[in-house]
Amino acid sequence: MLFSTILLSWIGPRNLAWVAFFSILLYASRGTCQRAPTSPDHPWHSYEEQEFKNEMRLPRNPVSPIDPAKTYTLPELIDLAETQNPETRNSWEHARAQADTLGIARSELYPTLAATALAEINRGVVFSGTSFYRQTISGVDGGLDLSYTVFDFGARSSRIGAAKAGVLAANFAFNDTHRQIIYQVERAYYSVLNAVGQISAAEASLTNALAVQRAAEDRLKQGLATSPDVLEARSAAAQAEYELQALQGVKEISRGTLATALGIFPTSLIQVQPLDELVIPDSFSNTVEQSIDRAFEQRPDLMQQLAEVRSANAQIKEARAAYYPTLSFNASAGPRSFYASQQSLPWEHTGNWEGGAGLSLTWSLFDGGARKHKLAQAKADALASEARVNAARDRVADEVWTAYSKFQTAFRERQAATELLAAASQSYAAALESYSHGVRSLLDVTAAQQTLAQARSTDVLARTAILSSVAELAFQTGTSIQSRAPRKEP
Repeated sequence: MLFSTILLSWIGPRNLAWVAFFSILLYASRGTCQRAPTSPDHPWHSYEEQEFKNEMRLPRNPVSPIDPAKTYTLPELIDLAETQNPETRNSWEHARAQADTLGIARSELYPTLAATALAEINRGVVFSGTSFYRQTISGVDGGLDLSYTVFDFGARSSRIGAAKAGVLAANFAFNDTHRQIIYQVERAYYSVLNAVGQISAAEASLTNALAVQRAAEDRLKQGLATSPDVLEARSAAAQAEYELQALQGVKEISRGTLATALGIFPTSLIQVQPLDELVIPDSFSNTVEQSIDRAFEQRPDLMQQLAEVRSANAQIKEARAAYYPTLSFNASAGPRSFYASQQSLPWEHTGNWEGGAGLSLTWSLFDGGARKHKLAQAKADALASEARVNAARDRVADEVWTAYSKFQTAFRERQAATELLAAASQSYAAALESYSHGVRSLLDVTAAQQTLAQARSTDVLARTAILSSVAELAFQTGTSIQSRAPRKEP
């Protein structure tokens, strides 16, 4: 209490408010400033972290565009992904920003007009005769300033050319984003179909294993089988049940992957067409050479790199234009008004219109080699961009070759899987019938049942592999984004 009284008497009641004000500012700055973690051996936690956690928290009832009762086809899911996936929005906004960059470059072709206004007052002492006099002068200026670059040896047109190439590159990148998303949806979609098909095959295998188990139990009751036979049959049925449950988890994961590709939460329930309702292609007319040529013509990422070559060549022209002078036109006009008074004299006023116009020629004669190095840098960047295009062409050709080879291999595997499934089905049926008549052993039936289960799984995998290989080939050749109506929005 005594300390507070002494402090108040020392500060004074008039300055106490200012002290409180600066104390509040100091406390606020200490409370809101960003600081590094206090020690390297503990995680950093703060109030700001909690704010970020609240912002990133999943909504309790997220709105989903998916109808749980509807069965979606692949084209419907692709359209949904192109609308919902945030990557399309990001790429679209980038393309729009690049278009505005072109607008900025084109604005250099027009003059700039600026309005200016200035008001000032000056007070001082002047010496006149044998005395000093206090003098006050106030002035108000206003006017318009016009500036225009008349000629710059192609510097502006080069910047416009580079910006145009940048717009093309951004648009091609936007198309490539759609190509990537379409392929992601297709892969996830066929992964779901494969998982659902594998579950159907596993359920059929479980049914066969239970049939073998019942046959063994019946023969045991009749005294025609042994307990080890029954245990073996039960073991095979339990193994089939285990594989079925494992595939259920694979299906849920694949559905989550599909939802992520669509740009929605993985908790959304998506119903897709069964694999049996899809038409499996059995031939392909194009050769690998035709597929590679089509990729060179249609791949948006390759077009994007070609646009970057154009931009680099335009930057070379801009760097060369720096060696030449720039001719500019400048003009200004506006009123000026002054008020002045001296000690013991009345105020005086004067005002008039002032203006002027002129041409200025600017030519940099020496810059320490900056223009030389900028031109060399631009040329090197252009050569590097051309080399990247050549490397990209080689990479695209290899990707198409690989996809085409997978496509052909998938056809051959499909034919072999069909024959395998037919043979395994006949072998299982014959083995089970022979076992029922005591001709074959339980081991033969179990082996036939396992072979049939593997054949069913292989058949599903072979069918989805053909669909996936078709999607991959369309992705590698750029066909997946062709003949689609252009979108005004992502």
